[in-house]
Amino acid sequence: MFVGISNTPRDYAWGSPTAIADLLGRPASGGPEAELWLGAHPGCPSVIADPTLTGGAANLAEWIDRDPAAALGARHAGQARLPFLMKILAAHGPLSLQAHPSPARAAAGFALENAAGIPIGAADRNYRDPFHKPEIIFALSDTFQALCGFRDPRQIRSILAELRALDATMDDPQPAALLGLENRLIGDDAIHDVVDWLLRDGRGGDSGEVSWLVERVVALAGQAAFLIDGGARVSFAAEFDTVLSLSAAYPGDPGIVISLLTNLVSLKRGEVLFLPAGNIHAYLSGLGVEVMAASDNVLRGGLSPKHIDVDELLEVLDFAPLPVPYLAAEPQADGVAVYRPDVPDFELAHIEVAADASATESGQAGIPMRQVTLTGPGIAICTAGRFLVAGTSSSISLARGESVYITPDEGTLTFAGSGEVFLATTP
Repeated sequence: MFVGISNTPRDYAWGSPTAIADLLGRPASGGPEAELWLGAHPGCPSVIADPTLTGGAANLAEWIDRDPAAALGARHAGQARLPFLMKILAAHGPLSLQAHPSPARAAAGFALENAAGIPIGAADRNYRDPFHKPEIIFALSDTFQALCGFRDPRQIRSILAELRALDATMDDPQPAALLGLENRLIGDDAIHDVVDWLLRDGRGGDSGEVSWLVERVVALAGQAAFLIDGGARVSFAAEFDTVLSLSAAYPGDPGIVISLLTNLVSLKRGEVLFLPAGNIHAYLSGLGVEVMAASDNVLRGGLSPKHIDVDELLEVLDFAPLPVPYLAAEPQADGVAVYRPDVPDFELAHIEVAADASATESGQAGIPMRQVTLTGPGIAICTAGRFLVAGTSSSISLARGESVYITPDEGTLTFAGSGEVFLATTP
């Protein structure tokens, strides 16, 4: 069954006022539009266009609750939940530094907080459900900037050396401001110890040492920008520019310094990141398709006024310096690429067909067709062009800006037309 769905973009302050509307070809709301949610998350479930198809259920969460076998298929009916959430995400400003727990950590943390009697909606609660929350982001904008994973300590020391060089060019050098960071960047647990110190001292500590460090790093980043404007070459210019952007959004936040410990990533359109459990990350700017396991479990690590549980965050974070976790596509056929992270909750298919494909395929005129096989429930959104999507028992027209929920009994889907479609489903 194909069930048309829609939703209203979430108006988080960091959202772009125009990017989602421009992508989907509809009027902007006039306020920030941060995330368009496509799924059954109880906080904002997708609205069903024609409730007569779903026994009167007005949204996906209600339909799944009433009839999980019909909505999810036999393989997922027992859990009675859609295991993934799909989003169009538009970051006009930086999101918080954060990490997500492993399945075991999420289940244990949820049980412990329940036993302690902490209300699910409490501001100081870490675990709002027993699930992990891995995610992928597919860049739709020409560039999508993010922080992702910890750098090698040797590179962090190179950044410190550049900060020292910048400090020496200032009218009022303050090299002692960097000493606390330098002295802790030693040993096997150096990054762990630095993050611990930055968050504890910088969010209510008594010494003020971190506050001084943050203030000085921002000043040195400003000096870097001044020197670059004068024609000088400065190493790590992009990182220092990020420091200035973060300072404008979150003045005095220790996450500004933590950003220098992490990889700064600039995705090109079509590149994908996979963010597994324990990976520290923050989206900075850009438009993308995000697919994640359906969970609310976020451990914040700065760039946010919200609750930060330093002890729990340190348990969850993976401090090992690793390469940027790009996720390569598994090509299926011309115009079809599938992104399969090593998790059981979701995968993402990208279908893209040029408007003139019908004139070039096999030398014959006609409507180009692409196929993707479902093994679980799916959600598709068209971001360009128009397709007729046909399954085993029915079909639907899908044009730019439209989205659809697909039950797994439709099996192999044929996309006939041209444009671009993203399809989230289970592996």
